[in-house]
Amino acid sequence: MVFPELLVILAEWVLYRLLANSCYRAARKLRGYGFQLKNFLNLSKSQSQHNTSHLLNNQQQQQQQNQENQDSINPLFPSITKYENRTCSVSPDDTLVCDIDDVLLRQLSSKHFHAFFPYFMLVAFEGGSIIRAIILLVSCSFLWALPQETKLKVLTFITFSGLKVKDMDNVSRSVLPKFFLESLNLQVYNIWSQTAYSKVVFTTLPQVMVERFLREHLNADDVIGTKLPEIEVMGRKVYTGLTSGSLVKHRAAKDYFDNNNKKKPVLGIGISSSVQDHTFISICKEAYVCNEEDSMNTLPRERYPKPLIFHDGRLAFLPTPSATLAMFTWLPIGFFLAVFRILIGVLLPYHVANFLAAISGVRITFKTHNLYNGPPEKGKSGVLYVCNHRTLLDPVFLTTSLGKPLTAVTYSLSKFSELIAPLKTVSLKRDRKKDGEAMHRLLSKGDLVVCPEGTTCREPYLLRFSPLFAELTEDIVPVAVDARVSMFYGTTASGLKCLDPIFFLMNPRPVYCIEILKKLPKEMTCAGGKSSFEVANFIQGELARVLGFECTNLTRKDKYLVLAGNEGIVK
Repeated sequence: MVFPELLVILAEWVLYRLLANSCYRAARKLRGYGFQLKNFLNLSKSQSQHNTSHLLNNQQQQQQQNQENQDSINPLFPSITKYENRTCSVSPDDTLVCDIDDVLLRQLSSKHFHAFFPYFMLVAFEGGSIIRAIILLVSCSFLWALPQETKLKVLTFITFSGLKVKDMDNVSRSVLPKFFLESLNLQVYNIWSQTAYSKVVFTTLPQVMVERFLREHLNADDVIGTKLPEIEVMGRKVYTGLTSGSLVKHRAAKDYFDNNNKKKPVLGIGISSSVQDHTFISICKEAYVCNEEDSMNTLPRERYPKPLIFHDGRLAFLPTPSATLAMFTWLPIGFFLAVFRILIGVLLPYHVANFLAAISGVRITFKTHNLYNGPPEKGKSGVLYVCNHRTLLDPVFLTTSLGKPLTAVTYSLSKFSELIAPLKTVSLKRDRKKDGEAMHRLLSKGDLVVCPEGTTCREPYLLRFSPLFAELTEDIVPVAVDARVSMFYGTTASGLKCLDPIFFLMNPRPVYCIEILKKLPKEMTCAGGKSSFEVANFIQGELARVLGFECTNLTRKDKYLVLAGNEGIVK
């Protein structure tokens, strides 16, 4: 029994010496390694903090040094705010060169793509179609990733591919000038208008978009832009949408002055953020740059080179990408809202229609200086309400505001407009004798409303009043009317007039302001010895005073010659 016990004791000793001691030594080693790792981590952390603080200090010092260098070193070209007009003799070869995009026109965004997109959208929407405009808007999702030159080519192709030359002419004549004038850079225009140099514009935009405006409104001597080839399809000229080469401004300017044997330009204006512009204006004897801060102020209306009286198109806002997206999102809602507004005006009593229209967003401000005396006595003519003309809905809003039925006379009223009108409408024939007899007959039956301007005007101007109405009665009441919209214009010179009421009522919150003035005193009527022309001019002046508008001698014929190239007569 002793020997087995000795074997057990020997085995325990061996296991203790071999396993316990080895485990103990291993534990001690691991403990040592743990302390070393901890010290290493602490050391690394302290070094990282030290390096980070040192790096931040270096960055702050570098930024401060860069700022000091930027403040102490003059830029390559001074800002246009440093320009001083010099009164000296001007040679016939002295020239000012610049671009229209972001120079003559204010910079709309720090992203150059957003600056010229609205003008392509205006061409696509007003000259093309809604489908073309939607495709152009969708292209924004990938255009930002393309180089600048490729962006312009894609925008140009989508906008102009298959577009009729005639439609582009209409847009350049009647739509684009309004938005160009409203975006004119005040600082650059001051230099442009003060200098007696000949003016030449070099631009990478399609020449057909800007040339008419630059020549007719800003009196530019020459315009060099990207060319758009034309083709003839089914007897009509259309654009291919492909540009004939890329226009590099500094090369185009060098070729222009070399080929015409002219000395280099005296003055040049470019964009501070464009390297190409720096190269472009470096050929000038004197050059300046403008940045976004210099483009904050736009030219006030009273300083426009030509008064903005007539313009066409449906869009009442500058269609930037975000604004265009909002418009297309609102379009189906606005259409159903317009249908609702038309139905309540046609089917419901005046006071109910006014209440529901106000709930739907239509705002009407009504002020009168006359009291309603009831229907005319037997044998006596009704009251003749004489309004200025803002939209086809002028008689409608006057009727609902007065709360009594009126008869409206107008020219070239579409069958659709007659159908949806909640009052009696009579079309005139543009024959003075026949129209006078018809209006006299209508006055014998009740009150009549007439717009002697003969056509609508969007801007704060009154066109010449036709004097025919003054010969009909002495019971004349002037009515001042103004309409304001935020998205769509409810008038057109070259589009479908039957859609005018719908477009006006599609606006989210259209506004109509109506003020009925005092009845014209007898001594200011034809019965008091005044001529019909004197009466018409007096009423025009009174309405202009109340509205804060300006009187003009322009007529319907002048308007359509400017906007549509015809006399506005519908056969």
